[in-house]
Amino acid sequence: MLEREIYAKLKAWKEEADKRALCIIGARQIGKTTIIEQFGRENYDYFVEINFVTDAGASRIFDGSLEADTVIENLTAYTMQKMEPGNTLIFLDEIQECPNARCAIKFLVEDGRFDYIESGSMLGVRYKEVKSYPVGFEEIYYMYPMTFREYASANGVQNSTFDLLKECCEQNRPVSEAIHSTMKKLFYTYIVVGGMPAVVQTYVTTHDIGKVVQTQRDILELYRLDIARYASGNDRIKIQAIFDSIPSQLNDKNRRFFLSRVDENGRQNRYENAFLWLADAGVALPSYNVTEPVAPLRLNEKRSIFKLFLNDTGLLCAACMKNIQFELLQGNMEVNMGGILENVFAQSIKGGGFSLNYYESKRMGELDFVVQNGTDIDLIEVKSGSDYKRHLSLDHMSQVENWKFGRRIVFCEGNVENVEGIQYLPWYMILFYRAEEVPLGYHYQVDLSTL
Repeated sequence: MLEREIYAKLKAWKEEADKRALCIIGARQIGKTTIIEQFGRENYDYFVEINFVTDAGASRIFDGSLEADTVIENLTAYTMQKMEPGNTLIFLDEIQECPNARCAIKFLVEDGRFDYIESGSMLGVRYKEVKSYPVGFEEIYYMYPMTFREYASANGVQNSTFDLLKECCEQNRPVSEAIHSTMKKLFYTYIVVGGMPAVVQTYVTTHDIGKVVQTQRDILELYRLDIARYASGNDRIKIQAIFDSIPSQLNDKNRRFFLSRVDENGRQNRYENAFLWLADAGVALPSYNVTEPVAPLRLNEKRSIFKLFLNDTGLLCAACMKNIQFELLQGNMEVNMGGILENVFAQSIKGGGFSLNYYESKRMGELDFVVQNGTDIDLIEVKSGSDYKRHLSLDHMSQVENWKFGRRIVFCEGNVENVEGIQYLPWYMILFYRAEEVPLGYHYQVDLSTL
């Protein structure tokens, strides 16, 4: 069983006193169902699972009244399973297929007898079908493909190695050459394999790249079928065209998404829903240009200028159809490593809890990622070649008097180094670039005694 970081989140959620339903959203094939099933069976005496895709008739449970007593009575009658209050988890999988079940969550949580986890891969796409959202009774959690840390663990990297690497990263101390070389090779395999659990398991079990690519192409075909199934008639052709265009657009030196390459006469406002569909489905990751790299970045976004990444680097490699896997595994940087590398870091930054933005101007040039990290703005450059200490855009932006930055990081093939405040980190050190969560039990109260 592949270990996933979300398992710790699920454990913490279970211990909450007044927990809401947990709604886990993410793209197809990223392992939502598997990890929830594992968690339910290991942490509850009673685990009830309803999958609205494989069991179409299950939607009838939520026909008629959505009051808790009625729904629970229907659940027990339909599943014929025992449910003990306080020790039962009810898992509603692919809940987008049953909008009434989402509406019923409010009443079920208020009832309080059981714990509930919802899971869905098209929730953002089908949001209009839900008549009444359970606001205040549902905690949303976004799940992504396996991170490089999860992938490295699946391949046998031990926690002691992670601790050593983190220490080197924090202390700006070079990693030993043996470990540095091995971690780079492992990162090359992550570029090719990616983070889809079925693909990772295929690689870990067989190390057969041919089987890896076949599994990836099956997932890409599943995504195309989802577009045909879920997208409305007017947008279906547009969404398919954009999806198929992503690899070639990332192959361009600029990597900005140009609508004219999909439709010569296309207008941004007519295609906006198509872009949003892919983002809501978790299939594509848009990175918006910002007018200024100052907080809050969201207020500075130029929504009409963006890059569009695939949600998984392995799928991108498989979609390129150039048989580039061998070259990448050898560390060959001549096969558009820049575009593929940028995709790796886009999914890693997004999976680490950050939003995706970049900066580009005629005067300053382009910086790969501008990340709001708390109240700080971090500048991130991703370099594929050996000239990684040449970064004009980063230098120009650093000299603007009114722009203040937190960290300035260049991810590269070199070892850990800090030169004049710029941190050079090996690609694999993306392991440790994560958003900090507000810790549980953090209390703050204003003293009103003077009033």
